[in-house]
Amino acid sequence: MKNKAWILLTVVLVSILLSGCAEINEPVTKDSTGIWNEFIVYPLSWSMIKVAHLIGGPWGFGLSIIVITILIRMAILPLMIKQMKSLKATQAIQSELAKLREKYKSNDALTQQKLQQEQILLMQKYDINPMAGCLPILIQMPILLGFYHAIMRTEEIKGNSFLWFDLASPDPFFMLPILAGIFTFVQQKVMTKGQEANPQMAMMLWVMPIMIIIFSIYLPAALPLYWIIGNIFSIVQSYFINTPEVISGKTELAAGHMGGKKK
Repeated sequence: MKNKAWILLTVVLVSILLSGCAEINEPVTKDSTGIWNEFIVYPLSWSMIKVAHLIGGPWGFGLSIIVITILIRMAILPLMIKQMKSLKATQAIQSELAKLREKYKSNDALTQQKLQQEQILLMQKYDINPMAGCLPILIQMPILLGFYHAIMRTEEIKGNSFLWFDLASPDPFFMLPILAGIFTFVQQKVMTKGQEANPQMAMMLWVMPIMIIIFSIYLPAALPLYWIIGNIFSIVQSYFINTPEVISGKTELAAGHMGGKKK
């Protein structure tokens, strides 16, 4: 399930780069029609403009993107918390999952199907929803693409800079792509803590940051800025969620179930 989410994220990022349709060059306004424009692009564009005007100053639009990013992250925080708790609960039952993989280690289709069924039953027993790890990523996809359109199609943002970069153009010094990659790595490291032995997790720990760096080189600087702030928010959020009490609580819950099963 997690691999499918990464594949979908890759497709969206590729779509951003290949977005050469005529609409991308048309300014978005309150008169723009279509579900995509009316419910995603224009609200983001309007929000950026309003917050930038409230903040004021030469860095108004850059700070506006930071504020909106934090507000979006706050809005999906309940889903992110559920994702983290589901991940920690999954880590707590790794020994049980390992036993199932050992029991059904044959590679024939029937055995693998039985393994998947047993894994689903085990997760249901501990109230673990595999989709909890994918949902926050799936929700952020249209927002990420919507930000790209809003940045490119908002006339007011053109020519506005923040720190050393022009918001509507790629970072000429490649500092934002590098920072985006670093914070993605840290965020991945925090999220996959305790799963270092999983080869898929170990691979994604490096693949995802590299992919983000490559895409960020060609994207408007405002987009990796959004990604960086979002990752920082996730890292801070993980620090508060990954308290010893939460982790031990999940572990004790799983241990209690396992102990009951052995009896």
